Order: sequence, then C-alpha cells, then structure tokens
Amino acid sequence: MTQHNKIQLFEEKKVRALWDDEAEKWYFSVIDVVAVLTESANPTDYIKKMRKRDPMLAEGWGQIVTPLSVDTAGGKQKTNFATMEGILRIIQSIPSPKAEPFKQWMAQVAAQRLDQMQDPELSIEQAMMDYKRLGYSDAWINQRLKSIEIRKDLTDEWKKRGLQEGVQFATLTDIIYSTWSGMTAKEYKQFKGLKKENLRDNMTNRELVLNMLAELSTKDISESQNPDTFGEHMDVARQGGEIARHARMELETKTGKPVVTSLNAKEAMKLKAAKEDEQKQINEKN
Repeated sequence: MTQHNKIQLFEEKKVRALWDDEAEKWYFSVIDVVAVLTESANPTDYIKKMRKRDPMLAEGWGQIVTPLSVDTAGGKQKTNFATMEGILRIIQSIPSPKAEPFKQWMAQVAAQRLDQMQDPELSIEQAMMDYKRLGYSDAWINQRLKSIEIRKDLTDEWKKRGLQEGVQFATLTDIIYSTWSGMTAKEYKQFKGLKKENLRDNMTNRELVLNMLAELSTKDISESQNPDTFGEHMDVARQGGEIARHARMELETKTGKPVVTSLNAKEAMKLKAAKEDEQKQINEKN
C-alpha cells in the first residue's frame, strides 16, 4: 500500500486519513471518527462497549479495521483504520445526530480526491484553502506551496535512484537540515516547541526559503553527480545543505539577526494579531 497521510477536518475537528494510491481508497482513523461522533472523553473505552453492544460488529471487526502505521509524538505507531464502507458499518452502532452529516462529509472527501487525481491544480487550491483557514498569510502560503513542489522533485529524484521511503529518506533529510540549520529534524521541532505538528508548516519565510535552497541544490547536484551508493547520496545531501548554510551565514552577517528561530506558527499568528490590534487602536485614536 502506497499511503499519503492527511489530516481532514470535520466541523473543525481533526480526523486522520490515509489515501491508498493502489486501491484508490481512503482509510479513516476509527478512534478519531468515534471521538468526533460521540464526543467521548475516552473513545477507546467507547469502542469496547460498542463492540459488546453489537455482537455482529465485534465478530466482523477483524475484517472491518486495518492496523496502519501513522506518525505520532512517540514515533510511528499502529492505529486502526477503516475504509469508507467499514466506517459506515461502525456508524450504524453509534447513535449520534452527527452520523448523517459525517457520511456526507466522507463522500465529499472521496469526491474531492478523485477530482484532484484528474486535475492536480485542485490539490493546490485545496491546500491554499486549508492554510488560509488556519490563518496563514498569502505570502507564506505561496512559499509553502513552492516548498512542497521542490520537496517532491527531490524525493522523485531519490526514488528514481532506488532509495527507499522511510529510513533512507529521513536520514538524508536530517543531513540536509543539520547541515544548513545546525539541527536535525527532531532537534528543530523541539527547538520550536512542536510535537505532532509539521516542521515546515511552522517555518518562517526565511527558514522555508533556505530549506528550499538546500533541497533544490541537493536535487540538482544529484542529477549532476549521479550518486550510486547510499554513502554517495549522503555526501550529496551535505553538499546541498552546505549551499544553504553559506547563504544563511551571509544573511545573518548582513542583518545581524538569526535566520533559525524558535517561533512557530501559533506564536507567529498571535504576534500578527497583536500587531493588527495595536495598529487598529492607533487608527481609532487618530
């Protein structure tokens, strides 16, 4: 199964979802769905009681749910997911006024994905809408979307040369990060006070630009040098990161300000809101 992780939002509540390219199906986190529909403080306990109430559901549970690996604060962990058909069966055992709206929402999510497969521009438009809803500025969104494109170009280059997603991709990414920023991805997230959040979604424009430079340089150098062994790929990653490190150091020398900052998205938005309120008060006084 080739998976693409995505956080979907139902009534502003997060539902983890995985898209399977091969089967062209969505898989939804069972515990997230139960939490949304029941608003239970302990959805795990609710699932146990639900299966006791519905013997037929309990009997077919192994065919309905599929344990899949997802990223958590503690690393990758197995979590029960189910296809739309499986979730619909589970919903039958949940007396909730949100059941019908949730079914419609799932159908909409599925339709959007199929449309996006036919027209990639729709994926970009959806990403822009998601980021806008979360409060990001237009300038930042443009940078972030460009960074996604550059990252994909790099990972496509790695795939073309036979590298494996997972440990190898993570190792090379860490080399790129640590070379240009001085921190691995894990250290960088800790520096910003992040847990499950995406690191790139919490970078400033300057950080995004330098990370884009590092990844773009790594891809170009790889195409030029044709690395064969994983050791050679590691060296290329260092070379790409080094180009961005020199740019960072020169910018910091010219401005006297550090590029890498502990500021994360939530803090940045709070600062922006505070500045807007301050300016509003000044305008009202004038």
